[in-house]
Amino acid sequence: MAEEAGEDEVRNAYFYRMCGIAGMVSATPLGEESLRDRLTAMSAAIRHRGPDGEGIYTETGGDIRVGLAHRRLAITDTSFRAAQPMPVLDRYSIVHNGEVYNDVELREELEHMGYAFRTRSDTEVLACAWDAWGRHALDRIDGMFAFALWDRREQTLWCARDRFGEKPLYLHYDEATAQLHFASEMKGLWACGIPRIPKEPLFLHFLTLGLTAHPLFPELTFWEDILQLPPAHLLRFQPAARDLSIERYWDLDKETVADISEAEAIRRIREGLERSVSRRLRTRARTGIALSGGIDSGILAHLGRSTLAGESPWPSFSAVFPGFARDESTAIRDTATRAGTDIHLATPDADTLLDHIATIAWHQEEPFGSAGIVAQHAVHRLAREQGVRVVIDGQGADELFCGYARYSHWHLQHSVANLQFRRAEAEARLLHANGFLPEWGWRNRIAALLPGLAAARLEARARHRHGHNPDIAPALRERASGAGSIHKPVIRKPNDILYHDACNGPLQELLRYADRNAMSQGLEVRLPYLDHELAQLALSLPDHLKLRDGYPKHILRTAYRERITETTAWRKGKTGFEAPQLDWMRDPRVTDRIRKGHEKLVEAGLLAPSVLRRDMRPCNAYDADNRDWRYWVASLLL
Repeated sequence: MAEEAGEDEVRNAYFYRMCGIAGMVSATPLGEESLRDRLTAMSAAIRHRGPDGEGIYTETGGDIRVGLAHRRLAITDTSFRAAQPMPVLDRYSIVHNGEVYNDVELREELEHMGYAFRTRSDTEVLACAWDAWGRHALDRIDGMFAFALWDRREQTLWCARDRFGEKPLYLHYDEATAQLHFASEMKGLWACGIPRIPKEPLFLHFLTLGLTAHPLFPELTFWEDILQLPPAHLLRFQPAARDLSIERYWDLDKETVADISEAEAIRRIREGLERSVSRRLRTRARTGIALSGGIDSGILAHLGRSTLAGESPWPSFSAVFPGFARDESTAIRDTATRAGTDIHLATPDADTLLDHIATIAWHQEEPFGSAGIVAQHAVHRLAREQGVRVVIDGQGADELFCGYARYSHWHLQHSVANLQFRRAEAEARLLHANGFLPEWGWRNRIAALLPGLAAARLEARARHRHGHNPDIAPALRERASGAGSIHKPVIRKPNDILYHDACNGPLQELLRYADRNAMSQGLEVRLPYLDHELAQLALSLPDHLKLRDGYPKHILRTAYRERITETTAWRKGKTGFEAPQLDWMRDPRVTDRIRKGHEKLVEAGLLAPSVLRRDMRPCNAYDADNRDWRYWVASLLL
């Protein structure tokens, strides 16, 4: 690979970057051999994120010790100059996981400022942008990333994650020794001797309520003394002063409502989404799309076909479940045919679940709420088998454009709160007729007028479920109840719940699933709807453009109805991506595995022995009482 690669080899190199990063900075003395041993162990633990190569950088000066490690999986420039950790400008050393989508534009701007580049790597662009603009470089970047940059001149480490948290970064800080360790996955931290101790309050919240993150403190993980750097946050560590700080560098504005016509909104959405898709398809790697039967991926399939005009049909990948009531096979095939994709179908079943769930749990490191993750893993495996290395996915559209049926309640309640009673009732009838409103009653109307009371009642209901699950071991509840930390946001308008779900709620869980599943297969997942300018535009739109005439995501449907057919655009009801979890859990082999998981949790002191005497309750993926699935998942993580 090497600097000896010829022009043709370099020209045809894969234009994508997937990898893992790790490192440490210490204010206390540490032998060079010990430092390299730690970095080697951390790097080896995340080898799956970059099996094609490894790089390690160390620096010592006085009591300060710095080490950076990088795992490499095919990058833009095949020469050693582009390898990481990358030295830049005789001042910085940087490791970077992810992709800067607007690196072409940033490179041109920086060249006009006098910067000269040695490589075609977006990592070098990122470091030069930091040199030019400091932390304000983050305002200019369109991308998904987690990076660590050591500034030798200022003796300062900077770490940052992208705005929505598509790429992970985990931290361990020992105040006594002023040692900071970081890695793309927690197994990188465990590999260098950091203890793997379950954080019992979070496991208890998952076992009783299904929460996969702390409701108030998103930096917490399910493991003691290991934090995640939250999305859109910047870390600064100055080891000599033993000064570590973390601050938010960006946030969605959920308060400002644009004075915009429908025609102008459509124009700007098309412009933003098409720019986003075009940037995310700047790659010579074999690219595909994860295709569902819905409008979000359907729109992307058609935009991708336009962007890739003249090339052979690009492959699409989907999971289907023959015989399952919520199978999307027909809609998927219709969309694939109209978009001109070469369709590939995965058919995960109970055998797939049994064969892969332990591996999935190892990669995920934290709990997952349903069997849908198994289907996504199967889709990514299928893409890898077809030689695909970049997958476009439609995640984020629902959370930003008001796509889930549950948002209908908040939309109607906002109308009631504004005393628009007739409008609310008329819209409720249309939503119900179109399959987007399961129920609408007097409790919703009261919640609209008293949102604080509604949030308090939801919290009380959650605390009751949390505190009255008979399966929980009493000793665990005494040690780690945490019922007072249960939190339900006060929702006064639709944007409140959209912001919560995108920045603090379900989307964050889905992004973790996608990253780990994709990285386990050597794939890069790119999410055009999470372009930050497009996301801000979506939240700024008036509510009546997002949900109208009985349809969520009305503005997206209107903007692209000619591309995805009227039938798809105005399809009633939302199926969502759901696997037949109930059927799988009824399989005797799965039941036996779940029982063994119960036994493991009883031995660990998390569940009471009485759980072994009751009947197991198979559930659909989104059932509220999905406890036996949760117990099995928790047992796989311990």
